[in-house]
Amino acid sequence: MHTDRVILLVLDSLGIGASEDASHFGDSGADTLGHIAETLAPNRALHLPHMSQLGLMHAYRTSTGKFPASMSPPDSLIGSYACAKEISSGKDTPSGHWEMAGVPALWDWGYFHNKENAFPQDLLDKIIRRSGIAGSLGNCHASGTEIIGRLGEQHLITGHPIFYTSADSVFQIACHEESFGLENLYHLCELCREILTPYNIGRVIARPFTGSNSKDFQRTGNRHDYAIAPPKPTVLKKLTDAGGTVIAVGKIGDIFAHDGTSEEIRASGHPALWKETLAAMDRAPARSIIMTNFVDFDAVYGHRRDPIGYGRALEEFDGQLPQLFASMRSSDLLILTADHGNDPTWKGTDHTREHVPILIYQKNMTPTHLGFRDTFADIGQTIAQLFHLAPFEHGTALELSTQHDQLHP
Repeated sequence: MHTDRVILLVLDSLGIGASEDASHFGDSGADTLGHIAETLAPNRALHLPHMSQLGLMHAYRTSTGKFPASMSPPDSLIGSYACAKEISSGKDTPSGHWEMAGVPALWDWGYFHNKENAFPQDLLDKIIRRSGIAGSLGNCHASGTEIIGRLGEQHLITGHPIFYTSADSVFQIACHEESFGLENLYHLCELCREILTPYNIGRVIARPFTGSNSKDFQRTGNRHDYAIAPPKPTVLKKLTDAGGTVIAVGKIGDIFAHDGTSEEIRASGHPALWKETLAAMDRAPARSIIMTNFVDFDAVYGHRRDPIGYGRALEEFDGQLPQLFASMRSSDLLILTADHGNDPTWKGTDHTREHVPILIYQKNMTPTHLGFRDTFADIGQTIAQLFHLAPFEHGTALELSTQHDQLHP
């Protein structure tokens, strides 16, 4: 298959059924797509005609043995599809993205397991001493919207940053964008990133918000992730080192610690992410990857346990695909996938350990059932093969073909 450019879109948290190791994470029975469809089913079916034509429902059946509730399969497919499991040790965002880019995270991340008094006192003391802040709030597991509603007013009065974490390997800092200052927040996060190195924490995340009281606090689009760099070259790094181009849209640059990106475009909200993705397609040269993370599925609907909103967002995403198809060149390859699950009907507010879909489309593609894949790294291995890059240690390239390939073997 001849491919000049790859458009890799990550539907952040669109899991399609619990992995076989889900019990180790407390996630047996989790099913992001399936439970969204079940929630809607008493009133109507989840309407995803274009992703269904790409093979989403069939990938779900590969994972679970059935189609999602009340959803009828399409008459025909236009894309190839697979279901993949994760071999990385965690169910966090960097692990999922790095694995799909060819580098699974096979080590154990550091975590803060205590729900209350989550951070060691010596760590807090070191942050206070080196940063000059007078103190901190939070020090617990929490969802971002809940904790700013609960502690935001106290933060405005004291100026103390709000520190919190989750089941992921993460240290999050929420501060008011105006009273504390966005640059001050970023500087504090950079310092914490350095201090947390011995703890092997995957990400420090700046979580700025605005508003005057608990009734109108809102997180802004100026989130910034400070991640550890991947330990080995990802497919992004291999391509840029070989003279190719990688355009990272949304939080992709942060996730990969800005390693292997040619251009980074920050955008907040799915409409802006779509706009920037399509604009990147207009100008990206041959031997390019355009990679976008559609974060709202995870941040706005999954973590906030809103299956109705999640379903609506999926339908809106699906409605944008015809414009994407029309913008594709004949040699472009589209890949839709996810980095983990986040079942909006599940207990708690954390990610869920699930299989993910791999949906692939190129004009004149021969639709193929690509089966159950043993690792997300099959995506990175496939891209490496298409761009004639050195292969990865993990992953097996997908066998893709077009009608032209069959006519000219």
